[in-house]
Amino acid sequence: MNVNLYGCQGKWLMVDCGITFADPAYPGIELILPDLQFIEERADDLLGIVLTHGHEDHIGALPYLAEDLGVPLYATPFTAGLIRGKLEEEGNAKRVKLNVVDTTKTLQLGPFGVDFIPLSHSIPEMSGLSIATPYGRVFHTGDWKLDASPVIGKPAAPEQLSAIGDGGVLALVCDSTNVFNNDPSGSEADVRAGITEVVAKAKGRVLVTTFASNAARLHTLGEVAKQTGRALCVAGRSLDRILKVAKATGYLKDFPATVDPEAAMRLPRDKVMIVATGGQGEDRAALSRVAFGSHPIKLDAGDTVVFSSKQIPGNEVAIGRIQNQLAAKGIVMITDRQAHVHVSGHPGRPELAQMYKWLRPEILMPVHGEMRHLMEQARFALSEGVPQALVQSNGEIVRLAPGNPQKIGHAPIGRLVLDGDVLLPGDGGTINERRKLSINGQMSVAVAIGGRGLIGTPQVRYNGLPVEEDRVPFLEETVDAVIAATKQPPKDREKLREAIRLATRKVATRWTGKKPIVDVLLIEA
Repeated sequence: MNVNLYGCQGKWLMVDCGITFADPAYPGIELILPDLQFIEERADDLLGIVLTHGHEDHIGALPYLAEDLGVPLYATPFTAGLIRGKLEEEGNAKRVKLNVVDTTKTLQLGPFGVDFIPLSHSIPEMSGLSIATPYGRVFHTGDWKLDASPVIGKPAAPEQLSAIGDGGVLALVCDSTNVFNNDPSGSEADVRAGITEVVAKAKGRVLVTTFASNAARLHTLGEVAKQTGRALCVAGRSLDRILKVAKATGYLKDFPATVDPEAAMRLPRDKVMIVATGGQGEDRAALSRVAFGSHPIKLDAGDTVVFSSKQIPGNEVAIGRIQNQLAAKGIVMITDRQAHVHVSGHPGRPELAQMYKWLRPEILMPVHGEMRHLMEQARFALSEGVPQALVQSNGEIVRLAPGNPQKIGHAPIGRLVLDGDVLLPGDGGTINERRKLSINGQMSVAVAIGGRGLIGTPQVRYNGLPVEEDRVPFLEETVDAVIAATKQPPKDREKLREAIRLATRKVATRWTGKKPIVDVLLIEA
């Protein structure tokens, strides 16, 4: 959920605007977006949004937030293609100005001169940003790694990065994801041999799951399919989207023709390879549906699933659920622990050290990781000779120049959730109420009241309370408690409503230990 703001001479530049995916703390929610209140209040001074690359955690919020900000977007052709598709799905492509940048020229936005610098990552056209200002230059890496022979895209050019360093770099804002790795991330080209070996040995069908956006990995898998004599089937809408955009922007031109799932199932088992989404355990992705039998593609005992991706922290339970289901069917699973089937898209310590040597920044500001990653990169940079390191938390406003870097304030931050078609505060009344419902359940009580008091028998319903076989006596006691609460009905209907609510919840708590949400309907008769 990356959003970065750079301010200079009263103007602002935004770098990236991404999403993250919800966890069980947000019932019924899939997407979480950043709350942009701080910059929305300064929208007249926001000059534009510059995008480093096309991963969801860097562009995913644009369809929902960019239109309201009312500023142009700037991206390379491949990234722009992904963004355009998202805007078209949301129906606001004509209302958001999307500019495809010429990476050979400096983009000048007010006091910011932005150069797009090619870096390697697990998606085409990853660009570090060299941001020149009257007070110094900031180099914003985005997500990156060093790969001298990337399968797709341009490798980082040492002479270009050294030249930037020669010109002086005030601050390096740098990816921290793999700072605990003592080895380099490795080249995408090296993965091909590992996957080929696994697929060549497999006896039945092979399904490979990877990040849809990893176009370099898709190229590798296409070559593996050709080399092992297997027809290729692609399963997942996001894979179809990436393939379409990649081919439209000059990539994956030699990707083999694919067969649909129905045709794949008619082929001999050892003559098909499936590429599917869902390696992080996503419920509605293709791999989950295959594992639980709700997809046209079927796997049986002896078939192989290759997890050609890294397990993202936090997804262990979801991934384990799918792997257990596959294991129960006798399916063979291969991860990066058993074979060389994945390389990371983020820099290990040797790559970080090399970047410091090229750029020679005055200040290191670690980003993109948890606090333990940020603190470790700060320590590592200082040990490698970077003069200063400053660890920033979400919302902290830092003045880099003039003078010594220091934290000078705090911007309001928060989370928005996409609930259906509506954006809501992540900790607002609706989501908090839903959390309470999911934990404690809900009860409804309908009571008819006339001039002389209660009319008829109160009606009680409940959802999610653990009464099971005690349902009848539980409801009978609840009705008795409601009748008792209405014996001397006060003239103040709100006080009566509250008395009924408290009486109902008291019974529920005594029976279940829960404190359900209780809705009371008073019917005037």
